[in-house]
Amino acid sequence: MIHPIGNSIKPDTSDPQRLAELHAYGVLDTVPEEGFDDVVEIARLICEAPVALVSLVAKDRQWFKARVGFAPCETDLNSSVCAYALSEPDLLIIPDLTADARTCVNPLVTGDPHIRFYAGAPLRASSGQVLGSLCVIDTKPRPEGLTDRQAEALRRLARQVMVLLRERRQLTSIQAAAARRLALAELGDHLRDACNVAAMTAEAAQVVGQTLNASRAGYGELDPSGEYITILHDWTTLGETSLTGRHCFADYGTIGPGLAQGDTLVVGDVAADPRTADTAAVFEEIHVSAMLNVPIRERGRTVSLFFVHAATARAWTAEEIAFTRNVADRVQAGIGRLRAEEQQALLNRELSHRMKNTLAMVQAIATQTMRNAVDLDAARDALANRLIAMGRAHDLLLTGERESDSLAAVIRGALTIHDDAQSGRLHLDGPFVHVGSKAALSLSLMIHELATNAVKYGALSAPEGRVRVTWALEQGVAELMVRLCWIEENGPLVTAPTRRGFGSRLIERGLAGAFDGEVQTSYPPEGVRCMVTAPLRTLEADE
Repeated sequence: MIHPIGNSIKPDTSDPQRLAELHAYGVLDTVPEEGFDDVVEIARLICEAPVALVSLVAKDRQWFKARVGFAPCETDLNSSVCAYALSEPDLLIIPDLTADARTCVNPLVTGDPHIRFYAGAPLRASSGQVLGSLCVIDTKPRPEGLTDRQAEALRRLARQVMVLLRERRQLTSIQAAAARRLALAELGDHLRDACNVAAMTAEAAQVVGQTLNASRAGYGELDPSGEYITILHDWTTLGETSLTGRHCFADYGTIGPGLAQGDTLVVGDVAADPRTADTAAVFEEIHVSAMLNVPIRERGRTVSLFFVHAATARAWTAEEIAFTRNVADRVQAGIGRLRAEEQQALLNRELSHRMKNTLAMVQAIATQTMRNAVDLDAARDALANRLIAMGRAHDLLLTGERESDSLAAVIRGALTIHDDAQSGRLHLDGPFVHVGSKAALSLSLMIHELATNAVKYGALSAPEGRVRVTWALEQGVAELMVRLCWIEENGPLVTAPTRRGFGSRLIERGLAGAFDGEVQTSYPPEGVRCMVTAPLRTLEADE
């Protein structure tokens, strides 16, 4: 149709849905292709015009996928006539550009090459969005416009352009899918061989950035509040700046809450997205027009994320999002593997250290027990019982449960080898106190020695005898202290020993000293009293 002269109304080229459709084709700024070049040549010949263009209208420019008779590969929108075709249901025909209010001041009309006639067929996608036009241009006015045959040919050629664009898009999609599969395979090899988190995340960032034709990609870890991210490594194209360092999500719009909840952030245009529009200037400074953030969660909390940036607006496809998620999951698994290996190495070193300490203690106990032994059978029994007590203490440490390494559990375990421990003659009372690996063995052996003496000579040697073991937390001069009391009752009359045996020396010098404890033993007639005082800090220490 020949468009009448109307008011000069600037066309709207910023519709985000239209731009998303255009960018989804991935055709902007690509090299010339024979199929499109043939279309413009045929259009020029049929319409008998010196210029023909396949023009795609972006947000701030028009770019020519194919052109004949026109030198520039793109122009700004001030020089665009095709922008007016976006809202046309059919052909846009302007017989004399100098006489139309929309184009009379167009730089290409008022200056070189002094175009005068325009006819454009909208390039309409299946969604209904118009991406641009197939147009012919003449340097002479054409009051009669196009013939019916020329107009129909231009319509059909425009549809053919869309066929070419769809085929190109499909082929590009197939090639991109193949590239993503190859990238994942290569990444798997790198992640398997990586020996540290830095190498792993750097390689993953490069693979994602190059595969998705991004300007920047990287990996960052969130602080416990979820308000800050520390970017450990990123990959950038030449000329782009690295964003490694600490950043606050609040400085980049309202993207933080969604990421903290585990939502994937997909932004095709930071200037148009309501979550980032108010801070678009901040993104412009770091050359980010589109971004994709994939959060990584552990135990219900977002702990890190993988991000991808693009310097121009783009529509992220479902396949690209899935690819980035796949990479993020693989990186998470790889980091988990590295940390598990590091933890295993630490546990191996800890086990070796504990075994050496245990063997040294066994050697010392065996040496002291058998030295100057008169009754070898009794000495063997004492040694066996002491080793059993050590074994029970080790069982407690290896259960991995918090309740199992409490002070009550250590004491109860040390007393189970004594038959009377099951008859209600032993009473334990005190708050929960965690016992670390360093103190558990010593405490277990200490209680065993006290119980052994009670069975032989003290309260547990008499039918009515009882033992109470109590402990409490008390504030000391500089730190919190634990006071443990061993109290024997209803046993035979007690007299102070004339000499101190190995058991007493073991308790007072060796075992208590292992956790900076002080031991006070008294022998009132009603029963033995033993009080152990130690800092809570040393009882809880694992080393």
